[in-house]
Amino acid sequence: MNGSSFGPRLIQDGVAFRLWAPAAQRVDLQLDGSTHEMHRDEGGWFTRDVAHAHAGMRYRFLIDGETEVPDPASPFQPDDIAGPSEVIDHRSYGWRATDWRGRPWEDAVFVETHVGTFTPEGTYRAMIDKLDHLVATGITALELMPVADFPGRWNWGYDGALWYAPDSSYGRPDDLKALIDEAHLRGLMVFLDVVYNHFGPEGNYLGLYAPSFFSSAQTPWGNAIDYRVPEVRQFAVENALHWLRTYRFDGLRLDAVHAIETAEDLLLRDISIATGAFARSSGRHIHLVLENDDNRASLLDPFADPPAGKYRAQWNDDYHHAWHVLLTGETFGYYQDYQPPLPHLVRALESGFAYQGESSAHRDNALRGEPSGYLSPAAFVNFLQNHDQIGNRALGDRLACPPAALEAALAITLLAPMPPMLFMGEEWGATSPFPFFCDFKGDLAQAVREGRRREYRKAYEAFGDDVPDPVEQTTFVHAKLNWQELQNPDGQRRHELVRKLLGLRREHIIPHLRVASFGEAHVEPDGILFASWALNDHLLTLTANLSSEPSAKETPHGRHMIWGKSGLLGPWSVCWTTESA
Repeated sequence: MNGSSFGPRLIQDGVAFRLWAPAAQRVDLQLDGSTHEMHRDEGGWFTRDVAHAHAGMRYRFLIDGETEVPDPASPFQPDDIAGPSEVIDHRSYGWRATDWRGRPWEDAVFVETHVGTFTPEGTYRAMIDKLDHLVATGITALELMPVADFPGRWNWGYDGALWYAPDSSYGRPDDLKALIDEAHLRGLMVFLDVVYNHFGPEGNYLGLYAPSFFSSAQTPWGNAIDYRVPEVRQFAVENALHWLRTYRFDGLRLDAVHAIETAEDLLLRDISIATGAFARSSGRHIHLVLENDDNRASLLDPFADPPAGKYRAQWNDDYHHAWHVLLTGETFGYYQDYQPPLPHLVRALESGFAYQGESSAHRDNALRGEPSGYLSPAAFVNFLQNHDQIGNRALGDRLACPPAALEAALAITLLAPMPPMLFMGEEWGATSPFPFFCDFKGDLAQAVREGRRREYRKAYEAFGDDVPDPVEQTTFVHAKLNWQELQNPDGQRRHELVRKLLGLRREHIIPHLRVASFGEAHVEPDGILFASWALNDHLLTLTANLSSEPSAKETPHGRHMIWGKSGLLGPWSVCWTTESA
């Protein structure tokens, strides 16, 4: 790559611009009304240093005298995805949390959020006002759904086409930095969801001037990104470092890495190694998390510091799916693989994944997963709800079941040794839906509508016009959190429950997670769930009645109880105890 990297760079007397465009014969830089021919090298890099150029200037690239395109590594798009890119001086922000080095992995208690719907205003700055609430709840890690620039005014974020530019609908780059800075001042880590398995369907011009970015392999979103090409792989690696270094995120969650069709292992290795080197040089705690439907335990190592090819943890869909079937009785789609649910929940509690090489009926009986019981419990991020599990329902409705059942599920999820994650508002039992939404226009908007109708045909037949239109603004607006629910009696009660559980986690669980290991789990003949974990020099034990019927079994005797009530295990009773190993 001849020492080049992506995006504009401020130099002593101006700005250095560069674009990798191996299929282009000529590239011109259009900069605030002036045009500058760029210089091409043998590797397909076009470069031009412009004296007296400065931050705030807007620019485009003109490809072969015909097509104007934004910078694929644009620092910011003030006029949305098709507009000019803006040069940003990232050195000018005055960080306040200058001593922040992050928190160790075992501290992680996540809340997943969407910037546009987390507050009425839907901005980075508006989120700052809610940080104290997260701290008071016991949250230690604020996770943002993707913010990379997407087309239109609202989007989940997984349609980002300009990976380096935080979307302008939420604010400017300094606004995002202010959110992260204020979070750090309160002791909160901030994570970002990043998408390296595809580009969004609008605003990506790489195929025009760098067709080698893509292979012939197909994904649900078009041709696969070809990470066998070093420049392409470097584009993603530099992007990961960009968020960690420039914006000071504490970690990244890589979306659906199983959908990376070419050189997945090369990409994941390079990102982990580069991130580890940055963590070492900066003295910061940096955490990388995967979403991976393949359940590859061999990619995980929660306490490697710094990471050197591995990842801290994986979102554990198996844990969610088993709970969902248990609490709702739904068995459609991938939920068919989790009936009856208790054996799958038991396996998730005793060894991480429920699927560790077994045949999956939902996946045409393909084998799924790798053995995971040798890993630390800290390698599995557990949750009862997230954006996918709510939003990929036709109505975008949240988990619905009797309150006692949901509270039992929370008592297990928030005190088990696996890092827990809540979805925004879950801490008070929010009822606001989170359906899929995007701000596409024309044929693309209609294609999304038709695709959703095909996918959720039965729901459309049952609910008709009650199914939200994914491209209508009202769908986005209705997804905004109603913070007034937190003040209602039910909201206050649920919030107090979550706050207490996370307080107990901080006191009894977190100090021992670095040396925690899986124990055993089973369902006893009387239907009572039992599970245990070794935490340093003592044993953590779960005893639970996960049914609506009372049990004749009593809570354990002779142990220190940290949660639950002595006596018979009533319906949906959860008891946590500790004892010397």
